[in-house]
Amino acid sequence: MSTDPTDDAGFRALTAKIAAERGFGCANYKDGCLRRRIAVRMRARGTPDFGTYQSLLDRDPAEYELLLDALTINVTKLYRDAEVWGEVARVVVPALWSLPEPRLDIWSAGCASGEELYTLAALVHQHAERTATLPRLRSVRIRGSDIDRASLDAARRGAYATDAFTEMPVDLRVRYFSPTDPHLAAPELRALVDVERRDLLGEPAPEGGWHLICCRNVIIYFDRRSQEPLLRRFHDALVPGGFLVLGKVETLMGPSRALFEAVDARNRIFRRPVAR
Repeated sequence: MSTDPTDDAGFRALTAKIAAERGFGCANYKDGCLRRRIAVRMRARGTPDFGTYQSLLDRDPAEYELLLDALTINVTKLYRDAEVWGEVARVVVPALWSLPEPRLDIWSAGCASGEELYTLAALVHQHAERTATLPRLRSVRIRGSDIDRASLDAARRGAYATDAFTEMPVDLRVRYFSPTDPHLAAPELRALVDVERRDLLGEPAPEGGWHLICCRNVIIYFDRRSQEPLLRRFHDALVPGGFLVLGKVETLMGPSRALFEAVDARNRIFRRPVAR
């Protein structure tokens, strides 16, 4: 085995092992992203090549968990990309609130440690307060999904360090989070949120017709072969007129462009067209 950590044969053998033993679909991710994240763990453990690192995984199950954490990590904050959330609050939430539907279902796909979930919950609750429609919150479901169990545990706790709030408006932080660090989400937000483990690429969308799907800064890590089927699943999971919000560096390309209409292309807000 070559001692070069960029060795293709060693990389393929390692990713095949991870996929077979832990069910993580390495083939769906961009090679560059996987190599960088694996290299972080190899340097941390002082392993000079992929073969040595494979041997380490065989004898140290704890390292396997650290590796999976590294492969699935998402750097995020509450209200990340403030301009986007401002438009969600101004355009998307009122549009959803005006729907004559008995339920309102929102899915944060790839929710990581939950910052996006509680951002959504705060915006929905704020709108309900402003419009004196708080009883309607009983019919709201905000579901978060992720493949990483440690991230989901953090999302269930709903407690975040002060650094996670640098982009959130102060009035929202003060209204919906405890004053001490870590800042715990208010009970009224936690009541709106639930989470589940779900592999975006290997499993279907959660059951139900979704009115808003947020999948921000996730699909950029997938290759094009995986992105198109995922966007098709999002389209099919949305009700007609439902919204899709992507990350600022993500956009619709290829066949998926025909599935959605742009609401705000700059902020990556799209909508499933209503049949005419």
